[in-house]
Amino acid sequence: MKQSFYRLFIELTNNRFTSGLLRRFATSRFSKFFINPYIKAFNLNMDESKETDFPTLHALFTRELKQNVRPIHAGESELACPVDGVLESYGKIEMDIKFVVKGKTYSIIEMLGSKEMADKYDEGYYMVLYLSPSHYHRIHSPIEGEIVSQFELGAKSYPVNKAGLTYGKDPLSKNYRIISEVLCSENNKHVAMIKVGAMFVNTIVVTKKEERVKKGEEVGYFSFGSTVVLLFEANSFSPNLKLQSGQAIRVGQNLGKLH
Repeated sequence: MKQSFYRLFIELTNNRFTSGLLRRFATSRFSKFFINPYIKAFNLNMDESKETDFPTLHALFTRELKQNVRPIHAGESELACPVDGVLESYGKIEMDIKFVVKGKTYSIIEMLGSKEMADKYDEGYYMVLYLSPSHYHRIHSPIEGEIVSQFELGAKSYPVNKAGLTYGKDPLSKNYRIISEVLCSENNKHVAMIKVGAMFVNTIVVTKKEERVKKGEEVGYFSFGSTVVLLFEANSFSPNLKLQSGQAIRVGQNLGKLH
């Protein structure tokens, strides 16, 4: 019953009209009056921000940080965390190219849009990194390498918070998303980075236009809280043993070993 009510409520509110209204408000000069209450409500650390005066809420959401406040701690053969957020879930990808989050089974074929692309990640590893509205929203490359493909899938976006992952209709594989597949220089294996749009403000901006990416380099940003899913080929990655589901993570943090 709870699941059905949740889905019905989201279907009634998550449409182009309501999304457009919120987007227009967040980018309007009137939203400036909500900036200070928002900073206080989410306890944002503005000492890290490159700018301190924002014309709109959208400008606050997509703020840049001061240089060197997110040093890259991951070494040459290690995975650098691409976002500030929460490590929602991680683990092995099953033999039928699926994984489970909050009791829901996600098909990587559906997530990536083709079996041909998904087959590379059979029996590999996955990580789900969640960004709440309180987090820094810019996305950085977790590895050094070459972007071999980049494309969009999906249309609507359902919530990707704990309630959304528990009661929603497979948001990680159905939401609007931008998939970037990178051939890693350190092990010559592929890593898929799936940037998943959040409810209402369905905007993902790619800022890196060149094919080569450096570890820690900015590649894009979300306009609101959202999620990044990382997929690794079999025998190409092992997670940091200190990691735990639900823990806070930061850009540049060592998330594991590349093989």
